[in-house]
Amino acid sequence: MATLTEAPPPLAPPAPGAKPPRRRGRWTPYLLLLPGLLWLVVFFALPVIYQASTSVQTGSLEEGYKVTWHFATYWDALSEYWPQFLRSVVYAASATVLCLLLGYPLAYLIAFRAGRWRNLIMILVIAPFFTSFLIRTLAWKTILADGGPVVGALDALHVLDVTAFLGWTADDRVLATPLAVVCGLTYNFLPFMILPLYTSLERIDPRLHEAANDLYAKPSTTFRRVTFPLSMPGVVSGTLLTFIPASGDYINADLLGSTDTRMVGNVIQSQFLRILDYPTAAALSFILMAAILAVVTVYIRKSGTEDLV
Repeated sequence: MATLTEAPPPLAPPAPGAKPPRRRGRWTPYLLLLPGLLWLVVFFALPVIYQASTSVQTGSLEEGYKVTWHFATYWDALSEYWPQFLRSVVYAASATVLCLLLGYPLAYLIAFRAGRWRNLIMILVIAPFFTSFLIRTLAWKTILADGGPVVGALDALHVLDVTAFLGWTADDRVLATPLAVVCGLTYNFLPFMILPLYTSLERIDPRLHEAANDLYAKPSTTFRRVTFPLSMPGVVSGTLLTFIPASGDYINADLLGSTDTRMVGNVIQSQFLRILDYPTAAALSFILMAAILAVVTVYIRKSGTEDLV
């Protein structure tokens, strides 16, 4: 017993001048990160730097463009196309709210009530990804066609009267209106909301719900005090994954909208490919990126969580 309780002898100090043994594989993590870093540099950092230089150039396509540090392009682009910027934010925010209202109940159902049907419902959620973004958007032109069952049902329920009063539809039709653009954005980005919500809800310990029931908490109180606060990382992730691509989208506004529903993505696409005004297009891209970055930073701080799924 005395032997067992004795402290082990101290280790001998290293000999003077002896080098510490090298740790094997200390460069392995950096080597594993190297391909990803190279990918980001080549396909993200370099294009951003090139676009930054393009935004301060002057000239024409025939004469060529030169870097003259003409920062007035930013102000000119913002002063001329601010309605499209505002419209993009409104459409993206509306689609994000609709995705949250539609996606949260479905994610809650999959996480807590689906049972053996969970895998099937998950496949149905990601099924839109099996077809191209363009085909999914074109399908909504048939769904929202004039005289179709959807428009007829909305008209019979007097929903179109309300949306027309709000300025989202016109003349008892949905196509080529803001409502059609928001519907397309909501459908195309809804899976990006459901998947983070489901992942966050699935991580909640069921014993917390049982404890709330043992304390005679109502279902609404349990949801308000337990479920929703613990699912905030999924809410933040889902809203960001929906709002960011929706604000820069141009396909839905191009196929389902009209000239009155053009978003900033349509302007950038037109400046790059039709008008060929590269400095203005690059300036618009940077203004959009800066605006989204500012909104995301404020949103994350106000949400009270940085633990993104």
